[in-house]
Amino acid sequence: MRRDFQEPARCRPDLVIGREELFAGAREQLASGGSVLLHGPAGIGKSTVLRALAEEYGATARTVLRCSATESESHLPFLALADLLGLVLDDIAPRLPAAQRTALESALTGRGESSLQRDGLALRLAVLSALRALAADGPVLIVADDLQWLDPASAELLGFAARRLGGTPVQLLCAVRTEGQSSQECDRHLHACPPDTLAVRLGALSRTQVAQLLGHRGHGGLSRSTVREIHRTSGGNPLFALELGRALAESPTPPRPGEPLPVPTSLRALVLSRLDMLSVEARRTLLVASAGARPTPALLHAAGRENAEAECAQAAELGLLATEPDAPAVRFAHPLISAALYAETPAQERRAAHAALSTAASDPIERARHLALATTGTDPEVAARLAEAAALSRDRGAPSVAAQLGLLAARHTPADGTPRQEERRLQAAEDAITAGEVDLARDIAREVLTRATVPADRVRAWMIVIDSAGHTMAEVDAVFPQALSDAGDDSRLLALVHYQLAWRALIVEGDFTEAREAAAHAAGLAACGGDRRTELLSLAFQAQTETLMGHPEAPRTIKRALREPQDPRVAWHHNGAGSARFRWLVMGDQLAEARATVTALLREVRRRGSVESEVHFLRGLAETELRAGHCGRALDLARESLRLARDSGIGETASAMLTSLAEASGGDVDRALALAREAVEHAEEDGDQMYLSRALGALGYAQLVAGDPAGTVRSLRRVRRLELALGITDPARGRWQGDLAEALVRTGEPGEAQDVLDVSREHALRLGRESVLAVLDRSEALVRAAQGDPEAALAKLTSAQDRLGKLGYGLEEARAALALARLRARRPTEGTRRTGTANAFDEAARMFRRCRALPWLRQVDEALTTPEREMTPAVPEALHALDGLAAMERQVAALVMEGATNREIAARLFISVKTVEATLTRVYRKLGIRSRVDIVRLAAGHRAN
Repeated sequence: MRRDFQEPARCRPDLVIGREELFAGAREQLASGGSVLLHGPAGIGKSTVLRALAEEYGATARTVLRCSATESESHLPFLALADLLGLVLDDIAPRLPAAQRTALESALTGRGESSLQRDGLALRLAVLSALRALAADGPVLIVADDLQWLDPASAELLGFAARRLGGTPVQLLCAVRTEGQSSQECDRHLHACPPDTLAVRLGALSRTQVAQLLGHRGHGGLSRSTVREIHRTSGGNPLFALELGRALAESPTPPRPGEPLPVPTSLRALVLSRLDMLSVEARRTLLVASAGARPTPALLHAAGRENAEAECAQAAELGLLATEPDAPAVRFAHPLISAALYAETPAQERRAAHAALSTAASDPIERARHLALATTGTDPEVAARLAEAAALSRDRGAPSVAAQLGLLAARHTPADGTPRQEERRLQAAEDAITAGEVDLARDIAREVLTRATVPADRVRAWMIVIDSAGHTMAEVDAVFPQALSDAGDDSRLLALVHYQLAWRALIVEGDFTEAREAAAHAAGLAACGGDRRTELLSLAFQAQTETLMGHPEAPRTIKRALREPQDPRVAWHHNGAGSARFRWLVMGDQLAEARATVTALLREVRRRGSVESEVHFLRGLAETELRAGHCGRALDLARESLRLARDSGIGETASAMLTSLAEASGGDVDRALALAREAVEHAEEDGDQMYLSRALGALGYAQLVAGDPAGTVRSLRRVRRLELALGITDPARGRWQGDLAEALVRTGEPGEAQDVLDVSREHALRLGRESVLAVLDRSEALVRAAQGDPEAALAKLTSAQDRLGKLGYGLEEARAALALARLRARRPTEGTRRTGTANAFDEAARMFRRCRALPWLRQVDEALTTPEREMTPAVPEALHALDGLAAMERQVAALVMEGATNREIAARLFISVKTVEATLTRVYRKLGIRSRVDIVRLAAGHRAN
C-alpha cells in the first residue's frame, strides 16, 4: 500500500465544493454496489473527490485495496498490482492453484522472471482468483488514482479481472486524467472497468464555487474583482485557482489595472513545459496574442507578426493553442497558459507587444489600453485618450472596462493635470459600483480620501464608501459626521449626504417616517443647488417610502419624480422614479403594466451593464410573474437574480428572500425554507430592518406550504410587530396577512385571525388594494368555517376565487379553489359526496398545474389521500368582547395588544395622538376596564387559553 493512501484524508466540507450533485450520484452508485470512474483534466479535483468517497465507503468494505500511479514509475511492470495485492498476498496465496500462485508471487515479489508474454493466462486468472478469494470473506473496494499512469501490465490484468467480476462484491473507485470534452479517452478506461461502472466527469467550478474554495483555504479576504480574475485565469480549475490565490496572498503588491495576475512558479512549470520547444519567433507571436484581448491572425499580422499562421500552427501542435478551424480567433488551450507566458516575459518585451498592438488594434478602446500599458510615467495625451476610451466603454454598457481604463487614465495624469487624478479615480470607482465591483470601488474611494483636500472630492468619495456598504450601512455609521463636515454649507454636497441619511434611517433605524422626511429634505437641498440627479433620486426614494407606508402623498410624489427634465442615469436606476412607479403598479394590482415597465427597465440596465440594477429588476420581474401565477417563470428569474447577486455580492438578502418565495410556490420547499432562514440571518447580521420583515414573511409562507402552521404563526407575528414599529400600513407590501390568518385558524386561534383580518382590511379599503381584500376574504372564510358557519365560508371563498381570477392572480385564485375543495370535502351533501368533491379538487389541481405550482399541487394530492377532519366551532372567549367595538376602536385595541405606544399607533393609523387617547377612553368604557394594561392582560389570557 502506498504511503499517501495508508491514512486517507479526513472528509472536510471544502473537499467537494461545487461537486455536491456529482458526489451524491457517485455515492448512490457505490451504495447500490456499482463502480465509479472519475475523470477530468489535471488539477480539476479528481483525487480530492476520490479520497472523500474512499473514506466514506472504505468503512463499509471488509478489504480496501489502494494504488496511486505516477508518470515516473509507469514503466515498471506490475508496480500497481504490487500496490494493490502486496499486503494481502500471504492471506490469499494458499487459496490459489499452484500455477496461479507461482505466477502471481513471481510478478509481485520479483523472485522469479514473469511477464504477460510468458505467464499471461496464469497471471490473469491469478488476479481474478485473488479478488474472488478476498470477496468471499466480504466486500472489496479497489481505489485506484491516476489510471493513466498505471503500468501497462497492471492495467491489463486489472481490466481482465474487472470485466469478469459480475455478481462478486468487488467495486472499483478510480480516477483518470482526460483532456477536453471528448469521450474517447474515458471510453478506453471504461473498458477496463466492470460493466456497471458510472463515469463521472468533473468540470470547471463556477465563480461562486471558486470563491468558496478560496475562503475555505484561507484566502477569503480577496476582493470579488480579484476572485473573478482568478476564476477567469484558472478556467475554474480548483488547483490552479488555489495556486493563484496563494500567490496573490504572498505578493506584497496587487497587480495594477489592466495587468494579469501573478502566476506562481509551480503553475508556470506545469503549463509552460512545452514552451521551450517553440521557436523564438513563435514565442514572440504567442506573447502578442497573450497581450491582446481578442487576438486574431489578422491582428497579429497588423502587429508585425508576418508568419503568424505558421507559428500558431506550431503552438497548436504542442497543445498551447486550441485548434478551431471555423473560428477566426487565436485561443489558448487554457487561460492560464496565456497568463503564465505573459508573466514569464520581461517587462520591456511586454511593453513592446502592447506598443505594437496600440497601432494594430481597430477598436479605440483596445488601442488606448495598449498605449497605456506600453507607456511608463505620466503623459497627459495618453491620459486623455484613456479617459475618452473609458467614456466610450461606459456608453457601450461595459462599466467594468470603463473602471479599469479610468484607473489607467488617473495613473498617467500629471499631478497638476486637468481633470485631476482624484476626479478620474472617483469616476472609475463609480463605474466599478455600476459593474458590481464594490470592493474595488471602496478601495479607490478610501485611497482618494487619504490625500484629497477638495470638499467635493471628499464628499463624493464618502458617498462611494457608503454605496459600497449596500444594506450593511450600520458598518459605515462613522462616515456620516465626516461627510457632513466636509460638505460644509454647500447645498449640493449636503443633498448627497442627506440622501444617504434617508437610506440609513430606513435600513439601520427602520424608521419610515424619518426616512421620508430626510429624502424630502435632500430633494429640497438638491433643487437649491441645481443638482437635478440627486433631486430626482431623493424624490424617487421619498415616493418608494410613501408607497410602502401607504401614505396618501405617494401618487403625487411619484408624479413629481417623473417630471421633466429627467436625468437618464436616474430614469433606469433601481432607485429611480421608474422603479418607484413599478412598485406602485405592483401594489395597485396593475400586473400587466408593471410587467411591461420592469421588463423595459431590465432591458436598459442590461444594455448599460449595471449589475446592481439588473439584480434588482430581475427580482421585480420575478415578483410580478409570481403574483400573476407564472411560478415556473418566476422561479427561473429569481434563481438568475440570486446567482448574479451572489456572484457580485450585491442584494444577496433580497434575492434569497424572493427566491424563497418562488421556490415555495413552484420549486423545492426545503430549499425555500433554507433560503428564507439565510435571508433572515443576513438581515439580522446587517441590521437591515427593512428586509428583515420581508425575509420573515418569506419564511412564514414557506412554513405554511411545508405544513408547519405553528412556525408560520411565530414568523408572521414577528413580521406584524416589525411592520408596526416601521410604520408600514399598506398590506400589499408583504402580503403576509392572509397567510398569518390562515395559520392561526389551523392552530386553533380564529379570534386572533379575525383581528389580523379586520386591521388589514381597514388599510386595504383605504388604499384600494383589491387583490389584498380578496385574499383577506379567502382567509376569513376559513375563520367562518372554524366558527361553524360553512355557508358564509362557501360564499366568501367563491367570491374571492372569482375576484382573484379577474385580477390575474393565478396562484391566489388556485389557493382559493383548494380551500373551497377542502371545505366541500369536509361537509359534502348527499348529491355531491363523491363526484362533486373530486371535481372540486380536480379544478384546484388544474389551476395549480397551469401555474406550475408543484408544492401546492402536492397539497392537492395529500388532501385527496388524507381528508381533513371537520372543523368544530371555536369556544367563545373573553377576547370576543372586541366584536362589540367600532372598527377604529378594534384597530387601536389590537395595536395596544401588540405593545405599540400611543405615538406609534397614531403614526400607523395616520391619526393624532389625541385621537388615539380619546379612542382608548371609549374602549375602556365598553370593555369595562381601566387602562391599556388591562387590554394586554386580556390578550395574554386569550393566548393562554
